[in-house]
Formats: sequence, C-alpha cells, structure tokens
Amino acid sequence: MRKIFTKKNIVEQCPPVQSKTDGNDLKKRLRQWQHSRSWARLICEAEKMWSLESRELKRLGAIELIQLQNEMPFNVRRRVNVWLVRYSGATRLED
Repeated sequence: MRKIFTKKNIVEQCPPVQSKTDGNDLKKRLRQWQHSRSWARLICEAEKMWSLESRELKRLGAIELIQLQNEMPFNVRRRVNVWLVRYSGATRLED
C-alpha cells in the first residue's frame, strides 16, 4: 500500500526549524573551542623546542611560552588546560 504525501503530512513530519539565535550560539561555542585549541597547540609547539639540542632554541622556546602565557586571555585558560591535557603538554595555566 502506497502512502500518499500531502503538504500537511510533510509539515507534520518535519522537525521544527531552529531559530537564528541557536545557530549563533553554536557558532560562538565552535569559535571558543577552536580558539582554545589553537592556544594549546601553540604552547605544545613551544614545549617541543625544549627537547632540541641547541641551547639557543631552548631559550627561544622558553621566551615563546612566556609570551603566549602573557598574551592569552584569562577567560580562555581553563579550556586551554583541557586541551593541554589531551595533547600531553607539560604546561598548566593558572586561572
């Protein structure tokens, strides 16, 4: 037996459309997630310089890490710490 689709049936089966504010909230959360992940990746790259043989590169890595910590907004640090744990980073940031 074939089911006949009418406009009324189709409208009833479709889930309600999300409002524009829901999409904006989702975009905001995604931006925050990407932002904190980027900070954590930069910190891990600076940490990798510590394992190099060159004394100058180790010093450069330490300077870079200090600059990153000073430039990072305080409201992002908790999320960055979560990413540092996932990336097995040695650095932890204070709130």
